[in-house]
Amino acid sequence: MRKFSFRLGIIGLAMLVMLGVFSAALYTLQIVEGAENRETSQTYTYYTNIAAARGPILDRNGNVLVSNRVSYNAILIGFVVYSAGNTNNTLLELVELCQENDINYNDSLPITKERPYAYTTDSMTAAWQEYFRAFLRYMDLDGDMTAENLIKRLKSKYDIPEDYTEEQARAVIGLRYELSLRNAVNSLGSYVFAEDLSASQLAAITERNIPGLTIETSTVREYHTDAAAHLLGRIGPMDAAEYAELKDQGYDLNARIGKEGAEAAFESYLKGTDGTMLTTVSSTGQVLEERYLSEPSAGGNVYLTIDINIQERMEQALEETVLNLRSDSMGLGEGTDARGGAAVVYKVDTGEILAAASYPDFNLATYSEDFSALQADEYGPLYNRFLGVYPPGSTYKMVTTIAAIDSGLVNQYTTVEDKGKYEFYEDYQPTCLLYSRTGVTHGTINVMQALAASCNYFFYDVGRRVGIQAIDNVAKALGLGESTGIELPESIGTRDNPAYRASQGSDWYDGTTLAISIGQGNNAFTPLQLAAYTGALANGGTRYKATLLKRVVSAGYEEVIYESSPVIASTLEISDEAKEAYTTGMRMAVTDNIGTATYFRNYEIDVAAKTGTAQHGSGGSDHAAFVCYAPYEDPEIAVAVYVERGAQGGLLAAVAEAVFDYYFAQSDATELIPDELYIG
Repeated sequence: MRKFSFRLGIIGLAMLVMLGVFSAALYTLQIVEGAENRETSQTYTYYTNIAAARGPILDRNGNVLVSNRVSYNAILIGFVVYSAGNTNNTLLELVELCQENDINYNDSLPITKERPYAYTTDSMTAAWQEYFRAFLRYMDLDGDMTAENLIKRLKSKYDIPEDYTEEQARAVIGLRYELSLRNAVNSLGSYVFAEDLSASQLAAITERNIPGLTIETSTVREYHTDAAAHLLGRIGPMDAAEYAELKDQGYDLNARIGKEGAEAAFESYLKGTDGTMLTTVSSTGQVLEERYLSEPSAGGNVYLTIDINIQERMEQALEETVLNLRSDSMGLGEGTDARGGAAVVYKVDTGEILAAASYPDFNLATYSEDFSALQADEYGPLYNRFLGVYPPGSTYKMVTTIAAIDSGLVNQYTTVEDKGKYEFYEDYQPTCLLYSRTGVTHGTINVMQALAASCNYFFYDVGRRVGIQAIDNVAKALGLGESTGIELPESIGTRDNPAYRASQGSDWYDGTTLAISIGQGNNAFTPLQLAAYTGALANGGTRYKATLLKRVVSAGYEEVIYESSPVIASTLEISDEAKEAYTTGMRMAVTDNIGTATYFRNYEIDVAAKTGTAQHGSGGSDHAAFVCYAPYEDPEIAVAVYVERGAQGGLLAAVAEAVFDYYFAQSDATELIPDELYIG
């Protein structure tokens, strides 16, 4: 019995050894030699991710702003290239064809194109660095060798002919790398050799009949307006962090996603669902089978709150204003160093953004080609100024007005004598702007006159009396230094108060309240916040969440997926007396002889406005701010305009005028809504 058990054990052990040998052989056959076998077999099956058509972006009236156009991509199938033989010469022919026809092709080998060779892995995402390491393991190459040695080894492994120039060898190695990479990393999918070919490029490629090169259709974004670049945003390839976040949501590694603006904010609505195509080809490249394993589903139709007609007119007016300042067309000798500006139109009763402009801007259609120049531009066209933070200047004075009156310390008719220099404190004695420039004062004035004339002295006095806490409470409730709720990444800015100073390791002094009372100090808010704040002033204290999204409709217009409705962000109980004081003061700024916004004095629609001139520490002219709303009696929209080094807020009124001209001319018209939206 023992001998039998021993023999049985020997037999079992032998069988395990044989099984191990067979398993190793099978692994070598399927895994190690699999790629080579596929290259010499009669057919090859591959899977392609079919990107869903990205949903269009439209304005509130159904005008298409961004859509898709059909594009043609060249796909290189390694199996067919290898099966045809003479691989290196075929790939060199393809490279030279691209050079002749100005075709940019994808070569992700992280080594410079010219000698002395150096690695470029630092510019790659973490995922692509790992793919490169997988390639090195697949090719049994040392990951520590220099770039020069790696090129030398690849020349040998790929049998690159000796008579190739260094440039030709590097180009062919780049394509061989891409094909080998697909064997090393199966999840990468097809090698998209070149994208978005023009008609002439497409003809040149197809006429040459290069083995393994096939054409697939795709889509690229098409822009139907030159306006709203900062609002609309762009799409681009994912970085490592984005892929890590989105891969579990079904995103392909090579997917393009919204990078900024509406494209990023409403990515989930625009993306759609990708599909998968199974394709089987013969060794000659003939397609034997092609079918969907899952069909793509297009993204939704995203309707923004903006009116592109207002947007375009406002952008033009903003550009003209900045350029006029630079050229000193008004002969003021100020603002000639104006850098750029922003403007926002906000619906008072909903929080919808009808337009938001940043100047200078850029062309989304040529963003990639222009990128280097845009980055180098001294005026920073890539910077989104309507979400940038700036000191509000005298546009803040309505905050001090409300705090003073609703604290019961003053009323709308309380007067203060402007003495030019405010001498309450011995160590800090600021002057009224008018006095510092002309030596003249505003005399004895009340709060309404002080708003109209923008008298700093008046607000120094009432601000000191009411104190920073009451002022800060009003500013917070009206949304200054608070999130607007906009769907774009925003800065909340800074409300200067004792808590903020403490967080910065600074002390608070009694005299600091004087600066805060007129919108100076460390106060810094976005033009979007100023627009929402002005809207809250116009409607008596209700601030609505700012939004860019009007509605989302399914790709086939069968259903409304999302419909916006107003959301209250904050409220402030404002007494009737305080409201009458600041609204009257803002109206007097337009109508009174001492007003700083008389540009609108004879305008056909009654406008309430406030100008601001903000000091800053960067040198040059003062910043300029202008906020307004209309109609005065029954407000509908609020506008905020800001220009860096714009000198005087009153010089910006023409931007608001361009908005009002179009908006009120169309106020009786019904919003144009496509028939497809009327669904049962």
